[in-house]
Amino acid sequence: MDISKYVMDKASEAKEGARALARALSGQKNAALMEMASALKKRAKELIIENKRDIQFAKEKGLSRALIDRLTLNEKRIDEMAKGLAEVAALPDPVGEITKMWQRPNGMSVGKMRVPIGVIGIIYESRPNVTADAAGLCLKAGNAVILRGGSEALHSNKAIAKVLRDTLKKQGLHQGAITFIDIPDREAIMEMLKLEGTVDLIIPRGGEALIRAVTENSRIPVLKHYKGVCHVFVDKDADLIMAEELCFNAKVQRPGTCNAMETMLVDEAMAEGFLPRMMKRFETAGVELRGCRKTLAIYPDIMEVKEEDFYREYLDLILNVRVVEDMDEAMEHIAKYGSAHSDSIVTINHERAMRFLREVDSSAVFVNASTRLNDGFQFGLGAEIGISTDKIHARGPMGLEELTCTKFIVLGNGQLRE
Repeated sequence: MDISKYVMDKASEAKEGARALARALSGQKNAALMEMASALKKRAKELIIENKRDIQFAKEKGLSRALIDRLTLNEKRIDEMAKGLAEVAALPDPVGEITKMWQRPNGMSVGKMRVPIGVIGIIYESRPNVTADAAGLCLKAGNAVILRGGSEALHSNKAIAKVLRDTLKKQGLHQGAITFIDIPDREAIMEMLKLEGTVDLIIPRGGEALIRAVTENSRIPVLKHYKGVCHVFVDKDADLIMAEELCFNAKVQRPGTCNAMETMLVDEAMAEGFLPRMMKRFETAGVELRGCRKTLAIYPDIMEVKEEDFYREYLDLILNVRVVEDMDEAMEHIAKYGSAHSDSIVTINHERAMRFLREVDSSAVFVNASTRLNDGFQFGLGAEIGISTDKIHARGPMGLEELTCTKFIVLGNGQLRE
């Protein structure tokens, strides 16, 4: 197979799809999204059969428990995909929205209008739900999408993409609006990254190695979804019952996600009253604990944490625990070791809470809430296409507005430049 030609053909189809989609009315896009949601649920058994092929392959390759969990599809997760598409359909269409308008002294009016970005390439690993989430969000925002999932989820992703493309055809929309690269060769990614002028934006989702490789090789602008080294800081004025529930949820509810807590920071003023019960609860849930020396003095029968551990995104039931002198030391720790993804403080002290919000430089900063809530669906954006840790164009969960750009519009009645 000529991989270069194959990828170029896919991109050309997407370009045609983007032009056609730009003319689609909101009602057409919403009807397609609702039909996609219904089709996913109707064809759930078909999707699960294909997913089992990927799970078997993953087990044979010796992938971790966390990665296999992210890969797994069941009826509940398929239903969640469908709900995500339905929620996107219910959201206001950002395309064509005039966000600002002002009048100049010469009488002309200048404004900004939201428009689609064009063709967006999504390169992702493991999670098959990304196929539906990305396609749905791009469709509603008027963008065509080129989907390139990982080899470990090839059968699942291909099956989901087929359901979505079948629906486009049924609804009279151009199938190029959702294209899928169904060959696992790494060369296909490298070829896609060369297509400046055809593909307008690349969004990689996956491990740090994937994102760095994409960023280093792309001729196309890249929005990065880097690793999630997330923290919860338990302040000296925390409600300890709330703190226990939040920390447990942030680590245990689904540890294989980018917004799961990797390090728990505890103010030494209340560490002795909080840690023993919290640590026992973690251990009961199967969490491997790694503590600093102050932590070991309170709870000795765990592994000592190494400095390099603080940089790690475990994506597993492993947790670093550090006792800090105060909030200043906690924020210094986050600034040094964190990945600017999701960080939370548990406190009833309003002044410290507001200071934490101002000074912690992450895509989402929480007060008295779990880091697991950094999610487009949880924020009311519908399904998300990723969580950007960049600062340019989009930051945090990327929903519909983040998948548009703006152009200037000018309304005049004969104005000339003198």
